[in-house]
Amino acid sequence: MTTLPDSNPLRVVFAGTPEFAVPCLRACIVAGVEIAAVYTQPDRPAGRGRQLTPSPIKQAALAAGLIVEQPETLKDAAAQARLTELAPDLLVVVAYGLILPRKVLAIPRHGGWNVHASLLPRWRGAAPIQRAILAGDSETGVCLMQMQAGLDTGPVFARLATPIAATDNGGTLHDRLSELGAELLRTFLPRLQNGDMPSAETQSEDGVTYAHKLEKSEALLDWNSTAIALERQVRAFDPWPVAEADIAGERLRVWAAKAQPMQSHANPGTLLAATKSGLDIATAEGALRITELQRAGGRRMPVADYLNARPELKTSAAENIRS
Repeated sequence: MTTLPDSNPLRVVFAGTPEFAVPCLRACIVAGVEIAAVYTQPDRPAGRGRQLTPSPIKQAALAAGLIVEQPETLKDAAAQARLTELAPDLLVVVAYGLILPRKVLAIPRHGGWNVHASLLPRWRGAAPIQRAILAGDSETGVCLMQMQAGLDTGPVFARLATPIAATDNGGTLHDRLSELGAELLRTFLPRLQNGDMPSAETQSEDGVTYAHKLEKSEALLDWNSTAIALERQVRAFDPWPVAEADIAGERLRVWAAKAQPMQSHANPGTLLAATKSGLDIATAEGALRITELQRAGGRRMPVADYLNARPELKTSAAENIRS
């Protein structure tokens, strides 16, 4: 559908909260639209001191001299009246984290556009980046879609795909997808500004999967899983919540690991080798070689440094192999 261009700049309200949304906010700034306000979640306690900390989006918005709104909810009449007062043409939503009622989506004349970090309809929901890695997907991407009341069910304007490399983790994929989302906004906001409303494709009901919110309890490695599944778990949970494992009598955070095809008759969880190359742990299928870890209260370190503090593990691993 194409409409006549407006003589006035497109008036946008941006809604987002975490670091993922920051490149998208910057894309809106450089796209030549008028940003009426930036919505983000209220400041939350963070860090060891649990001091109230502004979201990454709030910090970026204030640095750009933009108006910031931080309602606890958008369900009440006062919050909806404030949004109506801002008179947006379009609501751009990127990882905002609050539910947007139908009444809110009806306020802007072009409704709401959402940048979502998956190739819809696969991985609708809260944690699409991590779920894609956990599932062993070979690719993922971002979608720009028209918002509806359902969970990531709206028709899709455009999508950009990217392969998931064997070296990708939750952090590297997060950063790449956030930049791809910004690329979509840089492309399509000027089009809307010029009166060209892009056409959207209704999502298929085939292939729908849900990316449920991450729970910290998922981070514990179960040695009865396969080495490949455990490697994906380590990669997906870097940088949060970070995989954990019980190894040689202590609970460790596992930052980097690689599945090994080696087979043994040892019980899952047995330490097979402890060298500067890594700790090899028996699993249900193959072994997991841990190369970076962190002790309780300590720093992230390579295995070589860990073994300097626990040289006895080299001996115990050798004994496990002999037995």
